[in-house]
Amino acid sequence: MSSSTPHRRTSHTPSRRTTQRRAAAVALAGVAALIATAVQSGAATAAPRQAPAPGAESVTLTPAQRAELIADANATKAKTADELGLGAKEKLVVRDVLKDRDGTVHTRYERTYDGLPVLGGDLVVTTDAGKTERVVKATQKAIKPATVTPKISAAKAETQAVAAAKAAGAKAPDADRAPRKVIWAANGTPVLAYETVVGGLQEDGTPNELHVVTDAATGAKLFEYQAIHNGTGNTMYSGTVTLGTAQSGSSYTLTDTTRGNHKTYNLNRGTSGTGTLFTGPDDVWGNGAASNAETAAADAHYGAALTWDYYKNVQGRSGIRGDGVGAYSRVHYGNNYVNAFWSDSCFCMTYGDGSGNANPLTSIDVAAHEMTHGVTSHTAGLVYSGESGGLNEATSDIFGAAVEFYANNSEDVGDYLIGEEIDINGDGTPLRYMDKPSKDGASKDSWYSGIGNIDVHYSSGPANHFFYLLSEGSGTKTINGVTYDSPTSDGLPVTGIGREKAAKIWFRALTTKFTSTTNYAGARTGTLAAAGELYGTDSAEYTAVQHAWAGINVGSRPGDGGGGDGTTFESGTNVTIPDYGSAVTSSVTVSGRTGNAPSNLKVGVDIVHTWRGDLRIDLIAPDGTAYLLKSSGYDPAADVHETYTVNASSESANGTWKLRVQDQGRQDTGYIDAWRLTFP
Repeated sequence: MSSSTPHRRTSHTPSRRTTQRRAAAVALAGVAALIATAVQSGAATAAPRQAPAPGAESVTLTPAQRAELIADANATKAKTADELGLGAKEKLVVRDVLKDRDGTVHTRYERTYDGLPVLGGDLVVTTDAGKTERVVKATQKAIKPATVTPKISAAKAETQAVAAAKAAGAKAPDADRAPRKVIWAANGTPVLAYETVVGGLQEDGTPNELHVVTDAATGAKLFEYQAIHNGTGNTMYSGTVTLGTAQSGSSYTLTDTTRGNHKTYNLNRGTSGTGTLFTGPDDVWGNGAASNAETAAADAHYGAALTWDYYKNVQGRSGIRGDGVGAYSRVHYGNNYVNAFWSDSCFCMTYGDGSGNANPLTSIDVAAHEMTHGVTSHTAGLVYSGESGGLNEATSDIFGAAVEFYANNSEDVGDYLIGEEIDINGDGTPLRYMDKPSKDGASKDSWYSGIGNIDVHYSSGPANHFFYLLSEGSGTKTINGVTYDSPTSDGLPVTGIGREKAAKIWFRALTTKFTSTTNYAGARTGTLAAAGELYGTDSAEYTAVQHAWAGINVGSRPGDGGGGDGTTFESGTNVTIPDYGSAVTSSVTVSGRTGNAPSNLKVGVDIVHTWRGDLRIDLIAPDGTAYLLKSSGYDPAADVHETYTVNASSESANGTWKLRVQDQGRQDTGYIDAWRLTFP
């Protein structure tokens, strides 16, 4: 968004303005963009300034060790809540735990308020020798809803949720269970709401698990997201491989006893239930042809085993939940179903057989992609919508590629192409490209302010591109027979650090830094923190992360303007903006800096307002100097979610900075939701 030339407000007639505002509201109907940009409180956690001692990498925990750490966290969660300053009605629920070689423990919590789940209230607490070192929160807002007594009925919320599913093309949608009361804290002031889960089938035959969040006071829809995580991949025969099976009498089953008892079932064209466990007399599965039902099962079973081994041997995670328990796979879903998906409700991966039932979507990278959705769900919990949804989908692509390289299978060599064998396009081209995502005609190469409004499979493009740049660098190169040519948004080169290091950085950020609401800015902060912990903040790896993010238009190059290291200072306090009234301010105190602010100081602004054209926005430096960010003027839309760049090199970095906002036109209202200063 750019500032408009100021003009006199009298040029708008009331009727025209009302029409324009209605059109703007329609354009912003997808609330995911608001959440993706306004809620990244985790960005306030800066990367460490000093190189850490060796041992920052997480260790593999046995199920018993993990259970013991979870028990310890449960025993002290009341004390932890008190230390974090949570309210008397708030309680913590332990969700996951990791431990580093140096003894540092990362505990991920959900929150409740007065016994109700707080959606968007998750947080990660990092402790060393029992002392809290860092806290990353999905929201900085205090959880103090005005009431926990709803004004609308659960039945009304359910009716609206089912209507939303029908509008999205769902077939025979129906609420899976009665709406539950929750506290919605993912954006703005936390409020009492209903969460309804709508089942049935989506338009393409995929199971439906649409979560709709409804304001319990007004009945307004606050948010919706799909809990079924889709992914499309190639159908490639991986050659003759060894499968983990179990013998029962004179027969065998596809039960991998060494990998959490992972099982593979045959849905036989069905779309519900578990199906039938694959059983055979000779422990030989399939013949390499799609016409043999066991072939797809063998591929899915093999891909699941490789993914299990990758996460355990490379990333130190025992199973999707980290508890040593295997998920299960279902193949032959539906008829001519060209997709695959992960579902939390069944803790399983499901695969269709493709067009004409001739190309089962059961390749290595598809299995890894779907299992990774499970890992993401049980760690960061990135909401599958907006920028967080793009990061969720990219995470599955990233580890789909990582597992494919790890497999080192001569029949399915590692590459940075997604779906290169399934030929959905009919011309032999891949479904997605990690080196230059826009080559698919829909994905984006770089971040921009509206990227949260597009489909998550396309908004994942910048993160995929970041991973490729961090792994391999920019420019032209050939890897395993595939030629890539990766550009950067600023035209400057990026030097890669290798895929293994890039994957370790992303995994550590996913499991210890990201939260349900992490956006691209937060992902940059999280990966920088992860790189600093793994390799040191003065390392080539840390610098490469900065370069790779700058290469997709997130943050700046190291040394660009000076004074920066990716540290963010943020205010999440709501400040009401009077209609056509005096200016209001929100303050952020910067401390611990050295010298002046940089010439490329980033000012992230999130304002909820029914007509942003009314607003003049200024940044006020500690010495009182004002920097104009946005003038009032003709700008027919709602809300401001923008990052501005200010040359503040003449200002001392430390001190109290203010965001000053004035509504210079009548009729519309709003509030400052959050704002942040980032030293790139």
